[in-house]
Amino acid sequence: MKLPVPFIQLPLQFDAAALAAEVAGFDESLWQPHPNGIPGNSALPLITVEGDPARGDALQGPMRPTPVLKRSPYFLKVLGSLNAVLGRCRLMRLSGHAEVDLHVDSDYYWHERVRVHVPILTQPTVRFTAGDHTINMAAGECWIFDTWLLHHVLNDQDHARIHLVADTVGGAAFWDLVNQGRPHTAPRDGWAPRRIEPGGDAPPLMFESVNSQSPMSYWELRDLVQFILNEAQPQPRMAQVADLCGVFVRNWQTLWFRHGSAAEGMDEYAAHLGGFLGRLAQVGHGLTLRNGADLVAAMSGILRRAARPSDAHTELGEERARQQPSRPTTAVIERPVFIVSPPRSGSSLLFETLAQAPGLYTIGGESHGLIEGLAALDTRQRGYESNRLTAEDASPLIAEQLRARFRAAAFDRERKPPGAAFRLLEKTPKNALRVPFLNRIFPDALFVYLYRDPRQVLASMLEAWESGGFRTYRELPGWNGPPWSLLLTPGWRELNGAALGDIVAAQWQTTTELLLDDLEALPRERVAVARYDALLADPQAEVMRLCGFAGLHWDRPLGQVLPIANHTVSNPHADKWRLREHVIAPLLPRLQATLERAAGFAQR
Repeated sequence: MKLPVPFIQLPLQFDAAALAAEVAGFDESLWQPHPNGIPGNSALPLITVEGDPARGDALQGPMRPTPVLKRSPYFLKVLGSLNAVLGRCRLMRLSGHAEVDLHVDSDYYWHERVRVHVPILTQPTVRFTAGDHTINMAAGECWIFDTWLLHHVLNDQDHARIHLVADTVGGAAFWDLVNQGRPHTAPRDGWAPRRIEPGGDAPPLMFESVNSQSPMSYWELRDLVQFILNEAQPQPRMAQVADLCGVFVRNWQTLWFRHGSAAEGMDEYAAHLGGFLGRLAQVGHGLTLRNGADLVAAMSGILRRAARPSDAHTELGEERARQQPSRPTTAVIERPVFIVSPPRSGSSLLFETLAQAPGLYTIGGESHGLIEGLAALDTRQRGYESNRLTAEDASPLIAEQLRARFRAAAFDRERKPPGAAFRLLEKTPKNALRVPFLNRIFPDALFVYLYRDPRQVLASMLEAWESGGFRTYRELPGWNGPPWSLLLTPGWRELNGAALGDIVAAQWQTTTELLLDDLEALPRERVAVARYDALLADPQAEVMRLCGFAGLHWDRPLGQVLPIANHTVSNPHADKWRLREHVIAPLLPRLQATLERAAGFAQR
């Protein structure tokens, strides 16, 4: 559920030692591995569909206590103190030096439910991150958090972390507790949560019996679609997406007033939903939400139970729903191609065009979460120094983890997973600061330097900062300027108090100088230059040239005008930078040496 703040501590305090004593009495055989086999993640079901421990991942059906919960008096009392209608409930165990990967809970199940955490066994160094905020939940405390934000958990100690985790739609008394809660940024002075001691009778528990309606009512579906649209990043293609959604909702209204929830209308509902999601995948490919989630995936997740024919009942749990299908773990990434450039150079357009090459695989977008989801590479955990990564950061463990993450997320233009060996195409603006790091992990990698008129790049960077849609560090410690946008460059602290034009100029210059230094250190045959103006003037010729460099095949004709790329803020044109010429022109003299160096490199 989306919350007003990332974390809220509820005014309840439990006896963690007493809970741990009950956990110690549970046989190890009761713990179940993560359904996707993620190392170090296991769970012990307490409330499941019909109380069956074997259905611990299921989200549909009447939720009831398992035999383990029935014989655990203090757990019953703890859950009863929430005064909430309870859905699925588990003990979640994270072994030493394990983590929960960065992700968003975008399934329908989470739109109306919060997740309550009660730490039982933990350490002060266990880090729980949601959005830009990281906290440690102490043993016996009671927390809820915003599952709509990208979140991640790391246990960097040798001992296991165990939390009681309860899903709930709440209830009047529960929301009173939330209103009395403490946002994680609020001071603890005077904070006195009510202690719930072991012993005595446990209050009766309330359980979910209905989880969702299928077919979904017109009113609920309308609100869910509007929620996703409201969360979308401002991008030109969103107008087309909004129109498609409007037609879909109106047609659903017609079906609803014709059939209601009658079974005979289910096939029509399902066909209408499937057709909409198929068209959305084409129109909305690559569009993102403000929380970093993929728009198409989020819309599919939140609507996937809207029309569930009786013969399509699923036990799919939220972990399976939010993860990519399993991929061959032995697949080898051969000669990956990295597009590198300062931000706002047009890399999305080049990436989305090259991604149509047969036999080329991508992760569908940028790899911020894939890379920085590893705690050792998380900019926040590195003291916000910058997004710079060098060869020294690419330890053997990090290298294998990163290769595995790319393997697990990759798909081709037909959205099929890779086989035993595959070519990868990647573009993330921050990677302009990471060439030595990527080169250490992929020693056969090819790099495509995308050059664009720096005046156009500076104008687009200014537009990105002003739009508010590219904020990467909203609460950057020690930063007094506007919310930091785009990549975090070395030396950013020296820009405190500078005008926005000066900030953007320094971002571009620092990125360009480091990027050219790194590319010049590579063998010449592993680096190619792409020109943004050439891509616009003759897309077919420029793409064919780059495919020749990379050893890729190309089998599709390109028109003279390429589609507007993802991440575009406003419609591009060659002289758009002149709208900000009064800001850009005074910056150019101090950038002259770098301007000449970049232009010279682009002539290679």
